[in-house]
Amino acid sequence: MESGPVLWVLSQVLELKSVRRGRAKPMSGVMKRMGMIFRAKANKALDRAEDPRETLDYSYQKQLELLQKVRRGVADVATSRKRLELQLNQLQSQSAKLEDQGRKALALGREDLAREALSRRAALQQQVTDLETQHATLQGEEEKLTLAAQRLQAKVDAFRTKKETIKATYTAAQAQTRIGEAFSGISEEMGDVGLAIQRAEDKTAQLQARAGAIDELLASGALDDQSGMHKDDIQAELDRLSGGTDVELELQRMKAELAGGSTGGQQAIEGGNGQQQTQQQPQDTPRFDKQ
Repeated sequence: MESGPVLWVLSQVLELKSVRRGRAKPMSGVMKRMGMIFRAKANKALDRAEDPRETLDYSYQKQLELLQKVRRGVADVATSRKRLELQLNQLQSQSAKLEDQGRKALALGREDLAREALSRRAALQQQVTDLETQHATLQGEEEKLTLAAQRLQAKVDAFRTKKETIKATYTAAQAQTRIGEAFSGISEEMGDVGLAIQRAEDKTAQLQARAGAIDELLASGALDDQSGMHKDDIQAELDRLSGGTDVELELQRMKAELAGGSTGGQQAIEGGNGQQQTQQQPQDTPRFDKQ
C-alpha cells in the first residue's frame, strides 16, 4: 500500500479536527471532493460486482411480490364486501320482520306497537342505506384492484419473457467473449498459462546455455572432470586423426583388393580366348594332297 494516499487522508483528518476546534477555516470543497471520490469508487466496485442476470431475477421477484400484495388486497376487499352483503341481508330481514309486526299490531288495534315497529324499521332502513353505499364503494374498489391485478399480471409475464431473453443473450455474449479471449490469449486464465509457458521456455534456455558452457569449459580444461570420462582437447584431436587414418588405410586396402581381383579375372579371360583360337586354327587351315 502506498504511503502517499494514507498521509493525505491523515492530513485531512487533522484538518477536520482543527476545524472543529476553531483553529482553521472549514474546507467544504475538499470534503465534497472526498465524498465524490468515495462515491465514484463505490459505484465502480458495485458495477464490477453486479451481474445483470441476478438483477433481472431480483426485479422479477419484487414484481411477483407486488402482484401477490395486489391479489391479497383484492381478496381483502372482496371479503369486506361479502361481510357487508351479509349484514345487508340481516338488516333487510329485520326490516321485513318489523314491517310485518307493525301490520299485525294495527290489525289488533295496537297503534302504539305499530308505531314503535315502524320507528325501528326506519332506523334499520337508514343503516341499510349506509351499508349499501359502502357496498357500492367496496365493489368499485374491488373492480379497480382486479383490473390492476390483471394488468400487473400481464406486465409481469411480459417482463419474465424479456428477462429470459436478455439473460440468454447476455450468457451467449459472455461465452462468446470468453472464447474470443481464450483464442486471443488475453483472458486472465490464458494469460497465466502463457506466462507459465514463457517461464518454462526461459528456464529451459538457461539450462541449455549452462550445459553448453560447462561442456566448453570441460573441453578447454578449465574444469576437471571428476568422473574421469572426459578427455582433454589434445587427446580428442589425436583420437580424431587416428580414427581418420584408420579409415583411409582400410579404404586403400579395399581398393587394392578390388584392383587385384579385377586384373586376375581379366588375365584368365584373355588366356581362355588364346587357347580357343589355338584349338580352332588347325581346323581352319586348308590341307593340300600330294599328287
